Amino acid sequence: MGAATVPPQKILNLQLGWPSPRLCARQGLLDGAQAALAGGNDMSPILLYGPHQGHPPLRESLAHWLTDVYEPTAGSVTPDRLCITNGASGNLANILLKFTDPSYTRNVFMVEPTYFLACPIFEDCGFSGKLRGVPEDASDGIDLDYLRRQLELAEIGARASCERRGVADEPIAKRGPNYSHIYKYVVYCVPTYSNPSGCTYTLRLRERLVALAREYDALVVSDDVYDFLSWPEDPASERDAVTKPPPRLVDIDRSMPGCMELGNCVSNGSFSKIVGPGVRVGWSECTAAFATQLSEVGSSSSGGAPSHLASTLVDLMLRSQWLQRHISDTLIPIYKERYYALISSIKSQLIPQGYVIEAKNIASDASLSSAGGFFTYLRLPRGLPSAKVLAAIALKEHALRIAFGHMFIVAGDRGSLQRAEEPQGFARCIRLCWAWHEVEGIKEAIERLAAVTADVQARVQRGEDIGAGASIGIR
Repeated sequence: MGAATVPPQKILNLQLGWPSPRLCARQGLLDGAQAALAGGNDMSPILLYGPHQGHPPLRESLAHWLTDVYEPTAGSVTPDRLCITNGASGNLANILLKFTDPSYTRNVFMVEPTYFLACPIFEDCGFSGKLRGVPEDASDGIDLDYLRRQLELAEIGARASCERRGVADEPIAKRGPNYSHIYKYVVYCVPTYSNPSGCTYTLRLRERLVALAREYDALVVSDDVYDFLSWPEDPASERDAVTKPPPRLVDIDRSMPGCMELGNCVSNGSFSKIVGPGVRVGWSECTAAFATQLSEVGSSSSGGAPSHLASTLVDLMLRSQWLQRHISDTLIPIYKERYYALISSIKSQLIPQGYVIEAKNIASDASLSSAGGFFTYLRLPRGLPSAKVLAAIALKEHALRIAFGHMFIVAGDRGSLQRAEEPQGFARCIRLCWAWHEVEGIKEAIERLAAVTADVQARVQRGEDIGAGASIGIR
C-alpha cells in the first residue's frame, strides 16, 4: 500500500474582518420582514421610492438610540441630523461626490496604518495621487503636528499654483447651487477601536483635530462602526461593567463654539458589524444642513433613499429593542469571550517569542479601560523578515491567513511606504481579527502562528534567505 496522504489543513482566517454568520441578526430581520410585509399593510411607504434623506421612522428611532448610546453633551441627536445610507463605504463615496472637487480639494489625509479598502473609494472619486498618510501617535492617536505641517505646505503649494496659472483659488468642476461648499481637505480616520491598529483616540486629540479641521477648512470623515462593541479590557473586571464609547468627533464639533452650518465632521455609521454586512444600511450624522445636502446626491435624487426596504426592517428592530438586546446579550458577550481567548493565547504563546501587542486604548481620560471592535495589532519579534513575508509563509505552509503591515499603506504615497518600512514601521506589524472564528478556531490559529514564527526564526538563525519571492501571490 502507498503512504497515507495527510488531508490539507483547513485555512484559518484571522485577516477577514467579517462577523460570524451565526451572529448576524437573522431572527430580527425575519421578525421585521413579517411585520412590515404582512397582508393588509400599506406598502407605499415601504416598496416605493423612499425619501431622499431616508425612512423617517428609522431616522427617528436611530436618533433615540444614538442619544442613549453616546449621551452627547451638546444635547440629543435629532432626526434632521441623520441621512440614511447604504453602508459606510457607499456613503464615503457620496460624501466625496457632494462635498469635494479634485480640481480644488488639495489632499485627502488618511491616518496610517489605514483601512486600505478606503483608498480605492478616494481614487474612484478623482483623488489618485492626492492621498497622504498621517502617522498614528502612540501618545494621543494622530500626529497632529505632522498633519499641521502638511496642511501648511499644501496651502502654500495651492496658492502658488493659482498665482502661477493666474486663476482663482476656487472649485472648477463643482460650482453652483448644487454645491454650497467644497472643502479644501478631507481627513479620514477610525477614532475608536481603529482598523487596523485598534487604538482609540484621547478626548484631547479629538478636540485638537476638530479645531485644526476648522482652521484649514477640512472635512473629517470618521468611520464610527465599531463603537457599539466594547467591554472591559481586563477580564477580571466586573462581569456586567458597561463601557461607554468616547465622544465622537461629530459630537465635539457640535459642542465646540463656532460650528459652521455644514460643520467640519461627519460620523459615518453602519449596521454591518451589528446586524450583518448584507443588510447594506448605514447612516451619516452631521449638521442638519449637511444631511440635507448629502441626501440630494444624484443617485438619491434619482433612486430615492438607498437600501430603503432594509431600512424599514432595521427600524422595527430598533423600535422593538430587539437589536439593542442582540448587541448586549449576544454580540458583546461572544466577542468579549473571543477577545479574551485571543489575548490569552497571544500572551502564552507569542509574547515569549518576542511579539508585542501594539493595539491599545489610549483614551486615558476614560474612567474604565476598554477593549472592543474587531482587531488586535501585533509587532513582530526582532530578527524576523517583514510581516508580508511571514504572512506568505503562514498561508502557504500553515494554512493561516493574517493581515500584514504593507496592506495598510496609503495608496500612492511614497512617504507612507517609507514610514512603513522603517525599522519600527508598521510593515513589521500584523492585524488579527477575532470576529470571524469561534474560540477554538482562534486558539488553533495562534498555535499555527506560533509554529510558523518558530520555523521562520530557525531559518533566520541558519542564515537562509527566506525573503526573496516568499511573498509572491499574497495580497
